Amino acid sequence: MQREVGSLPLAPALRAKLVAAGFQTAQELLETGPCGLSKELGISKEEALEALQVVRQECHGDAARTAGGSGTTRKCTALELLEEEQAQGFIITFCSALDNILGGGVQLTKITEICGAPGVGKTQLCMQLAVDVQIPECFGGVAGEAVFIDTEGSFMVDRVVDIATACVQHCQLIAEAHQEEDHLKALETFSLESILSHIYYFRCRDYIELLAQVYLLPDFLSEHSKVRLVVVDGIAFPFRHDFEDLSLRTRLLNGLAQQLIIIAHDHKSAVVLTNQMTTRIGQNQSTLVPALGESWGHAATVRLIFHWDNSQRADLWRMILEAQRNEDDPSKNSWRRCTNHQVRRSQPYRITLHLMASEMCSLQLSLKMQKILR
Repeated sequence: MQREVGSLPLAPALRAKLVAAGFQTAQELLETGPCGLSKELGISKEEALEALQVVRQECHGDAARTAGGSGTTRKCTALELLEEEQAQGFIITFCSALDNILGGGVQLTKITEICGAPGVGKTQLCMQLAVDVQIPECFGGVAGEAVFIDTEGSFMVDRVVDIATACVQHCQLIAEAHQEEDHLKALETFSLESILSHIYYFRCRDYIELLAQVYLLPDFLSEHSKVRLVVVDGIAFPFRHDFEDLSLRTRLLNGLAQQLIIIAHDHKSAVVLTNQMTTRIGQNQSTLVPALGESWGHAATVRLIFHWDNSQRADLWRMILEAQRNEDDPSKNSWRRCTNHQVRRSQPYRITLHLMASEMCSLQLSLKMQKILR
């Protein structure tokens, strides 16, 4: 990151201000941060963030070219790509139908976007994943850690405690049923305290804090190499107000998406985003669609859209219970101990899954699932 400021692809006027302020290298800019840079140059925080975004991307590109040697792009075959995909792990959700439709769970190195109306259970699923990512490998997990970036203040530690307690109890049932040495050994360190201590929580109150946190995240992940899940709950909230310049918002969102893609790939982590819904007015009808526009819709590899068929409230995380009780074998009741709520049949709960293969193609699948009421 010793690249000179004069060689950065910034506006000439901005480069002149940087040089006049005494900045010489890209590293100095990154260490200053958006707030400090805004004060030093007399520019807005938005302009400072956009400039730092360009600088970080340029530095990352320089590092990649240096690692690749002679500036050549990496060459590989389709078979090698397939083998790499198959070697990547999944974060299981403990909803067998959802895991199956996702090909095994939430995939590492990919971006998964969860969309839905308020109260449909987006945050509940994110908290569930923050626990599930820590399940030991001998139980089918990835034995990782989680970063939870909260922009809406929806993170509920009491709920995480309930989910984590049920997770530990479930693994204990599996260990008792199989009596394998590696299971018993793993449970010695897999506890409620261990789970809570490996969920790293960041509260971002506006889009400036969110952008700054995401751009500083690679340094944090380098120090915490076991992180396998990054949650941003929710991505749209900071960008849906106080924005008069929509072109600036689009540029910031595009840069944010690119940074998240880099984080997912370089740190072998799953990135899970939650997105709000907005109303699209047509000629004859209005429909609910994910917020942030069409261009943002191509940022994620997988997009999950949650609906409910009626206006009744449901919690998504309770869907991980089996639709049928198995009183003969309590260990097959999965996470039933987390709820103490009666499971009863009702209207089906619908999940729509978009697999974003490219900007020209999307495959939409519908899955009918049992809705678990409060």
